[in-house]
Amino acid sequence: MEARIIKSEDITAAVKKLFMDCNYFIGNDILSALERARDNEDSDTAKSVLSQIIENDRIAAKEEIPMCQDTGMAVLFVEYGDKVVVDGDFEEAVQQGVRLAYEDGYLRKSVVDDPVFDRINTKDNTPAIIHTKIVSGDKIKLTAGGKGFGSENMSAIKMLTPSYGVEGVKQFILDTVLSAGPNPCPPIVVGVGIGGTFERAAQLAKKATFRSIDTKNPDERYAELEDELLAEINKMGFGPAGLGGKTCALGVNIETSPTHIAGMPVAVNICCHAARHKTTEI
Repeated sequence: MEARIIKSEDITAAVKKLFMDCNYFIGNDILSALERARDNEDSDTAKSVLSQIIENDRIAAKEEIPMCQDTGMAVLFVEYGDKVVVDGDFEEAVQQGVRLAYEDGYLRKSVVDDPVFDRINTKDNTPAIIHTKIVSGDKIKLTAGGKGFGSENMSAIKMLTPSYGVEGVKQFILDTVLSAGPNPCPPIVVGVGIGGTFERAAQLAKKATFRSIDTKNPDERYAELEDELLAEINKMGFGPAGLGGKTCALGVNIETSPTHIAGMPVAVNICCHAARHKTTEI
């Protein structure tokens, strides 16, 4: 296969559209889950909250305005084909796409340059967080999301050892969600990363929140664990917006990776119901 040239401006345009679209248009998987949850709720208050969330998402899509005032920190998962040659600077092309999306799309700019001392707003929501994987092929696949920090702040990681077993994994996930309670704007999507190293588990958990909630882990054991965890979380009772009800979460997605014989790291990344993510391929 011959090398394929992709212009940097095409990458910029694709990234710009992804971040505007993911802030304006809720995914069909989330919208369908919200509608099912509303219909299945016993609490009038919970039904009302879910109805308002659904209406909010429909207005955002119709008017092409953000579904939430927190338009998130820009995160991208990139599958970069090994036969691709970018005419220009790939990193800068992505950052320029984010910059244009947040400026031209009137999205809130929430990134500060220094995490502890200066904390001065960069005024264009850059830099984005970019996770890149080299794959076979002549295309670039971009999955982008705006991660709000009301839910991001409720995330956690724990370096479990193998002796904890599956029960220890479940307990840590459930404890993390229960501790978060109403803070991450429920109903939530729970992304779980298991395995790898400290940083790999966290990356997997974030990637899990970007996966459609109407898909399942291909390993039947983990698929069953996703269902079990979702059922247990929805028994916690804090409900939509924390006002009570049986819809605490819309989905639980688990991603895994091989790990060391002495370890079993588990990360939980919580996402609010404004689960902003879109994918495109160049």
